[in-house]
Amino acid sequence: MRIGLITPDPGHPLLAAAGALLTAPGAGHRVEVLDPATAQAPADPADVYLLKARTPRALALARAMEAGGVPVVNSAAATGRCQDRTAMAQDALRAGLPFAPTRTYASGGDLARGLAGSQPPGPVVVKSRHSRKGDVVVRLEGEAEIGEFADSAAYEPFVVQDFVANPGWDHKLWAIGPQVFAALRRSELAPAAPGGGPVPLAELPPGWPALVRRVGEVFGLDVYGVDVIDTGGGRPLIVDVNAFPGVRNQPGAPEALAALALRAARG
Repeated sequence: MRIGLITPDPGHPLLAAAGALLTAPGAGHRVEVLDPATAQAPADPADVYLLKARTPRALALARAMEAGGVPVVNSAAATGRCQDRTAMAQDALRAGLPFAPTRTYASGGDLARGLAGSQPPGPVVVKSRHSRKGDVVVRLEGEAEIGEFADSAAYEPFVVQDFVANPGWDHKLWAIGPQVFAALRRSELAPAAPGGGPVPLAELPPGWPALVRRVGEVFGLDVYGVDVIDTGGGRPLIVDVNAFPGVRNQPGAPEALAALALRAARG
């Protein structure tokens, strides 16, 4: 089988490890890389492509492959949908997922005006509406902080979620095909602290692995991440969904990705 990667970074640990498994002696497979910044749709495409990029050129390249009947994991449509946090929240809440209620503002100034006089009693989390590398994720509290943010923010749309009290740790849950992986990471909104790392599925609250798989069904994803906060007593609150995240330092993840690529290539 020929496995294609749509990525500017084929040396990413997950991709490199999965590629090594696919091309190992006796495996009999080839891995081919398309850098979306420069590549065109090849006349002789691979049997499947793994879409580990989210730029407009990467999505266009993936759509060209799909139009030619080549499977792409994840699809261009699913990948693009997860970049819009407003659409993400709408899809999740419509499906009954425990997703954080999300409000959308056209700019930082609109955000400040929208929250003025009607601020929730606690802080809020502000994020860029469009998920990308280096996007905005910040906790703000009070009119002064919100005003300072609005004055300095780039002109782009933002979403707002009410901050939910939590221990300061995020559960990072990932799925690669049917397999679910988990880790505990210090929240980027909380002070840095030692600890965290992989979490055995048996130590997750009941129902969380099934929730992760349900997210994949709702969003049409095969490789994805779900950021979950434990709001108390094992009650989950989803705050973000990511298409094809890094899934770093998770034993078994490269094997799961290699197996998924071969299943997709075989139809």
